Amino acid sequence: MNSSLQGLEANVTQELIAVGAALDAGRVAEAEQQLARVLASHPGHPEVLRMQAGIHDLRGRHQLAIRVMRQALTLRPRDPLYHNTLGALLGNAGEYEAAIDALRTSCALTPGLALAWYNLGVMLTKCVRNDEAAEALRHAVAIEPRHFGARALLADLLRTQGRVDDARTAYRELIELRPLEGMAWWGLADLRTQIFTEADVVQMRAALQHPDATEHDRIAIGFALAKAMDDAGDCAGALAALAQANAIARHRQTWDAQAFSAQVAAVRAAFEPSPGRASAPIGREAIFVVGLPRSGSTLVEQILATHSSVQGAGELPDLPQVLAEESRRRGKPFPQWVADTQADGWARLGQRYLERTARWRQQRPMFVDKLPNNWIYISAICAMLPAAHIVVCRRDPLETCFSCYRQPLDGSNGYARRFEDLASFWHDFDRSVTRAAALHPAQVHEHSYEALIRQPEAAIRDLLNFCGLPFEAACLRFHDNKREVRSPSATQVRQPIRRDTARAQRYGELLDPLRLALKQPCQTS
Repeated sequence: MNSSLQGLEANVTQELIAVGAALDAGRVAEAEQQLARVLASHPGHPEVLRMQAGIHDLRGRHQLAIRVMRQALTLRPRDPLYHNTLGALLGNAGEYEAAIDALRTSCALTPGLALAWYNLGVMLTKCVRNDEAAEALRHAVAIEPRHFGARALLADLLRTQGRVDDARTAYRELIELRPLEGMAWWGLADLRTQIFTEADVVQMRAALQHPDATEHDRIAIGFALAKAMDDAGDCAGALAALAQANAIARHRQTWDAQAFSAQVAAVRAAFEPSPGRASAPIGREAIFVVGLPRSGSTLVEQILATHSSVQGAGELPDLPQVLAEESRRRGKPFPQWVADTQADGWARLGQRYLERTARWRQQRPMFVDKLPNNWIYISAICAMLPAAHIVVCRRDPLETCFSCYRQPLDGSNGYARRFEDLASFWHDFDRSVTRAAALHPAQVHEHSYEALIRQPEAAIRDLLNFCGLPFEAACLRFHDNKREVRSPSATQVRQPIRRDTARAQRYGELLDPLRLALKQPCQTS
């Protein structure tokens, strides 16, 4: 018997196995219903607690999930699977460094646990520690050659390096081994240069109906199929595939638009009037690029990272983690402690951020932090780092929201599953950055994607000037930069500026529900 299930009656053991299977498949309601019966009789059993933590996590109750899992770990402190689970939960909560520590403990306890090495690779990737991530993923594949998730993520890393042909080959090899492997199908779609064949479409449709396909597979394959339909000019078919994929994703991870709006409003209110800021002009070396996903932020980073003085760091988790550290230290969540923070406190937080990101200034004096949702924290950035530069990326809201809807965004992007939630999120963004730009005009620059497309050189000169950088002609040839890029736009930013990226007009009145949600006029027939 699995040692985790010791001390349980046979019927309870079978119920927990069923709960675990439901959780692995993302059927959270089913898992919750099954576990309720076991909780009544065995509330303190460590495996029951572990399953309960998994349910809390899928319901978006991340901190509660972590507390329950730590309770389970006190009962099984040497269990590598428990440390692995804690690492995964910490990662889902955005606590990546703590997740890496937990997963390294799991790997040390049982070096042959491929799952722990894979999860470690995932978390290292999220921290943009790609070399370490690749090493961990290779460990997973060496232990378990048919670990398809690890192989898919290694293929993703090839794509970040611009090795498109190698990535395509790796994805195709994965599909040969497991035609249901969703992330391989989406990896091909995300290369942007991939044109799916009729045979591919038939294979994807069959995979979506296969009983062994997980919900995770169906989500990724659904988005890939939508891309194939879009390429073929079948807009209605593409939207149908997207609706199905997003419905599954929303079932796995709910989004509370009202609660998010309240949170964003609380952050705005906490900084009006301004509680003060660090007295020293620190942070000039930091350039924050913020905005909604798919708004051109990767392109802006690529342009800046082509400058001889700027290192492109990617989507760093450090700013929200510094704020989370302070929240734990004070015993109250952000932004409740903002009003009590003096200039020296903000300076301490700013220095902490600069310490955490020091490795990105080893080769060049300035760096780009491109975590999109940092727009929520613009006023906090201004307080911590009064000399930092904040570039807000704006793109036509309809194009931005529709592009988000077409991507299998994960993590904190649950708003991208429904038009109503997307519109609500965009309006929260718009209100916040408009106010922040008015309050901090010297530190906030609103960059227009459409203006960049129309007049590239003028927009690039404005961008460099705002960041205090002299113009370099190389920035106009950003597509020649061979740096690693980890984002859905990785392939696009290695090409000259394109003027054919707009999609909404092609879909016409099919997108009227999104237009209505955004309070835009409907498309006339």
